[in-house]
Amino acid sequence: QVQLVESGGGLVQPGGSLRLSCAASDRTFSSYDMGWYRQAPGMEREFVAAISWSGGSTYYAHSVKGRFTISRDNAKNTVYLQMNSLKPEDTAIYYCNRPGVGAGDGSWGQGTQVTVSS
Repeated sequence: QVQLVESGGGLVQPGGSLRLSCAASDRTFSSYDMGWYRQAPGMEREFVAAISWSGGSTYYAHSVKGRFTISRDNAKNTVYLQMNSLKPEDTAIYYCNRPGVGAGDGSWGQGTQVTVSS
């Protein structure tokens, strides 16, 4: 089963930036779409952004459109999330995975914590 390892989170002030990375162990990574998701305390996991297998198409939640950019490097089996103009409401644990994967699937990683606070 594919292993996903997220990194790059941290504490940042409002208006700051972070770049998240997600490394996949699967050699077929380049053949499937990928997405970023986040879960805030007491909330359900929500969609943030997605990118097609080729990188040619991207999709964003309304709340992050214009501030976040998803990209991928298939040669490195890695997907990225560049987050700019961060807001306190962006505080959450961020995860990556293939779109449509169930919440209980074993492929979910530990995520990376993003905290936006002054």
